[in-house]
Amino acid sequence: MRPLRSAARRFQRAADGSVAVEFALVSIPFFALLFAILETALLFFAGQVLDTAVTQASRQIRTGQVQQAGMTATAFKTLVCNGLGTFGDCADKLFVEVVRYDDFNTITTTTPVDPDGTMKDVFAFNPGARGDVVVVTGYYEWPAIFNIFGQTSSLLANGNHLLGASVAFRNEPFPW
Repeated sequence: MRPLRSAARRFQRAADGSVAVEFALVSIPFFALLFAILETALLFFAGQVLDTAVTQASRQIRTGQVQQAGMTATAFKTLVCNGLGTFGDCADKLFVEVVRYDDFNTITTTTPVDPDGTMKDVFAFNPGARGDVVVVTGYYEWPAIFNIFGQTSSLLANGNHLLGASVAFRNEPFPW
């Protein structure tokens, strides 16, 4: 019995390895927080790049260049994709919707996600004529990089984040 008590006292007084144990306890929440901050920063950056690409491509609708060229939805999507640079997979991850309205008061929003968490298949493309109100919206499926503990802030069933950027404007009075 005495050797057992003696070993217990030695174990209680020993401080060897306590730093390693404390680091192991603190490191898990520290790295989880660090990776969450990094993912949030990447999401913000990607959202800003998408916003810039949609705004720049929308300028060509506003000035009538898209209408004059008879551009299709696929060609306009390529125009937005070119603004993204080497952002990612535009063919499968980028969705663009262009909707014409009578005036700014009639603008309505719809969700691009079906109730089952998948992206809708069909998006409208109507750049309108001169003086029309147009809303251009770009959606991008951004992958969840650090999916810590299975938590995600996604609407999508596949776990990806959905980034969105919208621009509302009145087409200029172009002469055609």
